Amino acid sequence: MSKVKVAAFSVSLDGYGAGTDQSKQNPLGKRGEELHQWFFPTKIFQSLYGKGIGTEDVDNDFAEKSFENLGAWIMGRNMFGPVRGPWPDDQWKGWWGENPPYHVPVYVLTHHPRESLIMKGGTVFHFITEGIDSALEKAKKAADGKDIRIGGGVSTVRQFLQKGYIDEMHIAFSPVVLGSGENLFAGLDLPKMGFTDIQTTYGKGALHAIMRRK
Repeated sequence: MSKVKVAAFSVSLDGYGAGTDQSKQNPLGKRGEELHQWFFPTKIFQSLYGKGIGTEDVDNDFAEKSFENLGAWIMGRNMFGPVRGPWPDDQWKGWWGENPPYHVPVYVLTHHPRESLIMKGGTVFHFITEGIDSALEKAKKAADGKDIRIGGGVSTVRQFLQKGYIDEMHIAFSPVVLGSGENLFAGLDLPKMGFTDIQTTYGKGALHAIMRRK
């Protein structure tokens, strides 16, 4: 059965999923890369970006599972890139080069229209201006029974949580404290939303929490 899920989403111990002041120099905001130190050494990350052999451990197991059975992604515009306002041109094609790691349709939430962007490896970025309901409807149709991954950033995940659309979350709690940035959980009552089935596993670089709605 198709699920809407968040997977391999890194947050700090104080709940921040991104730092402040995103830019080309700091795609994840200031100190944001510290949240993903558990992910960078893994075999799957290294295989995606070709920088080494990579570790095969609990962290890699969770990273690999995050890509399983996916039929579509949804992400916010900030995850796609640092460009703000109307698109000046079609030059920006994401952070990931000509062959992004998605290999399925990706629906990018934005207020500004843009033609779909076809990349190598089966990734096609579709830019959705009608909001999260429209994006989810299109993603479900494209996924054809497979899962839909809500990729981020924090604001996008929160919107889907607040609407009650997310069935399952894998949150990787990294051993850092940011103190500021974008907080994933601020003001959200997860038990009231139904997230009462919680399982935790310690990896080398993060505590992995699987939260499912009952």
